[in-house]
Parts: sequence; C-alpha cells; structure tokens
Amino acid sequence: MAGLLGLVSATTFAQKNELTKARDEYAKFENLRGTTPQLANASLKNARESIDKAAANEKTATLPQTYAVKAAVYAAYAIADSVATTSLPLYTTADEAYKKAKETDTKGENKDVIEIASKTLAQYQLNKGVNEYQSGKYDLAYASFNSFREILPEDTNAIYYTGLSAANASPKDPKFLPLAITNYNKLLTTAYSKNSDIYFELSTLYLTAKDTTAALKAVSDGVAKYPTNTQLRSREIEISLVTGKQEDAIAKIQSAIANDPKNKSLYYYAGITYAKIGDVAEKQAKTKDPVKKAEALKKKTENYALASSMYIKALEVDPNYADAALNLGYVKINPAIDAYNAANAVPANKQKEYEAASAKAAALFTEAKPYMLKAVELNPKSIEALTNLKSYYLGTKDAANATKTQKQIEALSSK
Repeated sequence: MAGLLGLVSATTFAQKNELTKARDEYAKFENLRGTTPQLANASLKNARESIDKAAANEKTATLPQTYAVKAAVYAAYAIADSVATTSLPLYTTADEAYKKAKETDTKGENKDVIEIASKTLAQYQLNKGVNEYQSGKYDLAYASFNSFREILPEDTNAIYYTGLSAANASPKDPKFLPLAITNYNKLLTTAYSKNSDIYFELSTLYLTAKDTTAALKAVSDGVAKYPTNTQLRSREIEISLVTGKQEDAIAKIQSAIANDPKNKSLYYYAGITYAKIGDVAEKQAKTKDPVKKAEALKKKTENYALASSMYIKALEVDPNYADAALNLGYVKINPAIDAYNAANAVPANKQKEYEAASAKAAALFTEAKPYMLKAVELNPKSIEALTNLKSYYLGTKDAANATKTQKQIEALSSK
C-alpha cells in the first residue's frame, strides 16, 4: 500500500510539473514573440506539448490553471494559422478552455493568463470578421464581430464593427436592422471618438425602419451634443420637414445658420421650409371665407418671399448651386402666375383694375426671369427648370420661346 501511494504521488507530481512547465514555456513565448519569433515559437510548441499532457490527466485536467494556460496556448496557435479550416478547430479548443477557466478560477489566481487568452480570442474573431466584411459576407462578419464583442463587451471598436456589419447585412435580411440599432445605441453610451457620426447613422437606421420619431430624437440628441456639426443639423432639418414640423425646423435652421453662416445647404433647407409653409397656406386659401382666404394668401406670399431670400443667400455662397437656383425659380414664378390668373379673373367692365393687376403680374414675371434662366443654365437637362421657364414665356405671351422650350422638355422626356 505504501508503495502504491508513493506511485500515485509521483504521478500527480509529474503532471503538475507538466502544468508548471506549460505555464513557464508560455510565459517565455510572450516575452520572446516581439524580439525573437523563432525562439518564441519553440517555447509555444513546448507549452502545447506540456499542457496537452496536463489536460489529459484526471488529476490536473480540471484545474483552473490548466484551462487558463490551454486557452492561451491554443488561442496563440489559432491566430497564427491563416487557414480557416485548420485554425477554427484550434480556436474552438481555446474558446472552450477559456470559458472553463473563467468559470473555475473563482479566486482570480490565473487572471492575467485568462485576460491574455481573451484578447487573443477576440483578435482572432476580429481578423476573421474583417476578412468576411471585405468579402461582402456581412452576415458572417456580424457573427464574428459579435463574438469579438462578447469577449470584450466594452471595446468600442467591437461594438462599432458589430453594428456596422449588421447595418450592411440588413438590406438582404431585415432581422439585422434592430441588431444594428441596438449596437449603435450601445456605442453612444461609451466615449467612442466618432459618436457624432454614429448619431447620424443611427437616424438613418431608424428612417429605414420607418420610425421617424426615433430618427428625429436620435439626430436631435446628436445636435445637442455636437451643436456645430453641419451634417447632424441638416439631417435634423430634413426629418423635421418630413414629419411636418416646419415651425420647429425654422428655429433649428436659424440656430444652425448662426453656427455655420457659410453653409449653403442650411440656407437651401431654410428655403425649402419656408416654401413648404407657403404651400400649406396656399391649400388653406381654398376656402369660401374671404377673411381666411386673404390671411392664407398673405402667409403664402410672406413665406415665399422668405424662401426666396434663403435661396438667394445659398447662391451667394455657391453661384453654381443648381438645386437652389431651381427652387428659387419656382418661388419666384409661382406668385407671378397667381397674379396673372388674378388679373384674368377681373371682370371686363373693370378696365383700370385689370390693368393694375396685369402690371403687377408683369413686374413679378420680370423679376422672376433671371432666376428662370439661371436654373436652366446650371442644369439644362432639368425638366422642372424648363417647365418653370416655359411658364414665364406663357405668362409674358412669348409664344415662340414657349414652344421652343416645350420641345426641349419633350426631347428630355422621351429619353
């Protein structure tokens, strides 16, 4: 019996010695890998041989240190292997050992080795995810980046890559859209250096999900945190317009312009907002109540004038801003057409009233003319710009040019 006990003790000692050797050889690997890779790889090989022996013996197989060292060793082998079919089994072995190490190391005695293993495993999934993402396999990239994130849950790159791959996978598979939204929202709770972009991207995701309320909140939160960010300001205005909150949009635009007075887009959006308010007033003018009709038409005229001033400022910043020129032409020609129609509605027995109304219309058409021509000059293939110009020619009874412009419109329409 004494001899048997001695044999068991010797065997246990031998296996613990293998575990110690595996730990020490792995430590050498970590110290040498940056300076002498050849010696480092030899130590890693020795570490693997010893940890395999320790893991195979029932006396040491379930020790926290065995799991920890095995996880670190096999993770190092996995990340060094560039062939997916051979590296994945190594990774799986490392991952299983890593989870066991975390579970059993209740005293934290192997904390340092476990942390090294976790970072190596995360790096493996990161590398895998990058390759999949670059190959356009966004669903696979999401799975890899999500594994990366699960290992390092507070790593901002892990969260961002997971959200980004989910966002790119969502057009083909809608289930990824809420996953992208969740990760971007999580990222906003961190100190990620590019969170201003994340607010913008998050609003885009909400718009894709047809949740304009959440989209507006996301971008408004972004503006509150980054008040000088033009991209966020512009998006906030866009969503405000889409949701019918024109008055709110005006206040936000004026604030944005104060922060960035040379931004042509802000003036452009201001013009759109005022024009939309004018359009709403025009619809309100279709009433039999003469007082309400007069008030609505006055509101339309005032807001079209404000829209005009904003578009002009946008063109002062960029004289070649075609969209601003097109919209400016519209808000200029529209009141002229209204005045023209009003003049033609004057009874025949009221000659002086008709002449006054016609003179007013003519003055408005004259004022609109350069803007009509400018819009066509900047974008000669714009049917909208040509249509506005044709309206000018019809209003000034220039039949020849109206016919010529109509032929241009028909030629573009047939293409």
